[in-house]
Amino acid sequence: MTVIPGAAPPDGTAIGQFVAWLAERGCDVASYDELWRWSVSDLDGFWAAIAEYYRVEGLSDEVLASRDMPGAQWFPGSAINYAAPMLGGDPDATAVIAYSQTREKFELTSGELADQVARCRAGLVVLGVGRDDRVVGFLPNIPEALVAFLACASLGAVWASCAPEFGARSVVDRFAQIEPTVLLTIGGYTYGDKPIDKSDDVAAIRAALPTVRHVVAVPYGPVEVPDALTWAELLAEPGELAFQPVPFDHPLYVLFSSGTTGLPKAIVHGHGGILLEHYKNHALALDLRPGDRFLWFTTTAWTMWNILISGLLHRAAIVVVDGNFLYPDLTEQWRIAADARVTQLGTSPGYLMACRKAGIEPAAGRDLSAIRTLGITGAPLPEEGFDWASEQLGAGVLVNSMSGGTDICSGFVAGNPWLPLARGELAGPCLGVDVTVFDEAGHEVVDEVGELVIREPMPSMPVRFWNDEGDERYLESYFDVFPGVWRHGDWAIRTSRGSFVITGRSDATLNRGGVRLGTAEFYSVVEELPEVVDSLVVHLEDAAGGPGQLLLFVVPAEGTEVDDDLRRRVRAALRRELSPRHVPDAIEAVPAIPRTMTGKKLEKPVKQILGGRPVEEVVSPGAVQDADALGAFARFGQRAR
Repeated sequence: MTVIPGAAPPDGTAIGQFVAWLAERGCDVASYDELWRWSVSDLDGFWAAIAEYYRVEGLSDEVLASRDMPGAQWFPGSAINYAAPMLGGDPDATAVIAYSQTREKFELTSGELADQVARCRAGLVVLGVGRDDRVVGFLPNIPEALVAFLACASLGAVWASCAPEFGARSVVDRFAQIEPTVLLTIGGYTYGDKPIDKSDDVAAIRAALPTVRHVVAVPYGPVEVPDALTWAELLAEPGELAFQPVPFDHPLYVLFSSGTTGLPKAIVHGHGGILLEHYKNHALALDLRPGDRFLWFTTTAWTMWNILISGLLHRAAIVVVDGNFLYPDLTEQWRIAADARVTQLGTSPGYLMACRKAGIEPAAGRDLSAIRTLGITGAPLPEEGFDWASEQLGAGVLVNSMSGGTDICSGFVAGNPWLPLARGELAGPCLGVDVTVFDEAGHEVVDEVGELVIREPMPSMPVRFWNDEGDERYLESYFDVFPGVWRHGDWAIRTSRGSFVITGRSDATLNRGGVRLGTAEFYSVVEELPEVVDSLVVHLEDAAGGPGQLLLFVVPAEGTEVDDDLRRRVRAALRRELSPRHVPDAIEAVPAIPRTMTGKKLEKPVKQILGGRPVEEVVSPGAVQDADALGAFARFGQRAR
């Protein structure tokens, strides 16, 4: 192990314990920056240390046989299984706490979870499921989804899931790519106080998946699934809790990109990469420790579900929630966090800013004293959001804005207890992630907007894309601009202080007169106005080389009209806070802003619709929220043309 002089670990945190362990082995670090630099300059030493510290069994002695990107070869000759360390520890300890608007809250102990996984495993074997078979779940964020996934992983089979909020076409677009043999599904659910019947969608999905030999109906709500094996029948017989050893990069699960245009990318993640990455990032960025309670508001269709359930690796209890996270009002997420005594709470910037705008005091009448980390991802959190969260939750809570992606099922940049809070920024690079910012020529830049890139391999980079002949789509997605360097597709700033600012997707950048701004910066100004609930901005380029058109669409607050006075104030705020070149040419009211199921605004599809492409060619309606709202943009585009 490389020796680094000096020692100054933070006390009492997971990262502090790791740093102390390193020091006992002659690896002393005096700052987080030193630890990070070692972690990316000595990949073999760092990842070997992670494997040893977390006692990962079955790994080979050789860490990195090839550093090529893509194509890095990690721990060749390993024989491991992700599910094995997920199940263990005190059988009486709480493992899962489940909240739902469809049924009553309940909990599972580690022993009960292990028993259900063993039974489900035995049931899947009876159905003929074995290594390399694909099992899919059209399931909400409920314990049965976790049980089925772990049983599948224990066999070396491959898992994929979609949330019931998706329409049939969007589910088929995903599942059909991997040709599953078993489908687990519910018949319906409750969203807030509204019953949702998914019978027609389930029938359409079954009809469109000819490879499915067995359908398992998970009991959830009053709607039954006909002609299916029941969950109780699948788990009827006790089974052995065994784990099929597989290579480091053996497929564990397939995650799908948003799929707003074309078929979603089917991103394959491996057992070993996810295991090591989640051991590392959950503890050393999120400060997750044994006995903690970990909650992230997510569905089974988002990578955050996969990240959430890995809390079991650290012997933390995971809190799973299904339903409308805003029902009956904005305080619901805080109520659940208090009731479950959550220590790590994950939510979205949009939710926090909505609470701030509504004047909500999260701790009023609620005991949130267990929270140590407030995790935020999905979009940048403005400075005002940092201030509000810190004021409301207290100085002892780490407000940890993070950015990563489905592509790595983890984070690139984030805070941790050793880094100072950076208002409106992401505090620093994650350990083992050689992340920086390049200009268009591939040169590293500081305090300038550029492309977020990764210069060295990570274990959880995708094994491949499913059915991607010659890795063409994989290469196009990440390596088409800077050969041998991962380009993530985010515009970012790496500051001279070592922090990062994510300014938006690089395919949604506003470039006016040579001044580039990310859309996130735009929204932080516009949505700070009390009259604006939501917004979306697009830049339509001029093929003749002119300035083009900058169009801003806003959802006005109740009782507010988008009139000339509001337009003047929006333009004045943008001129003052951003730049005169980014004052919109037009500001129009729309009923809603369409988003992906994970909450990201559909900037690129809206731009294509405004450019004249039919909605049905641009967007799969079942893959987005508020798909009907796209009609307003189509009508505007027709008028403008």
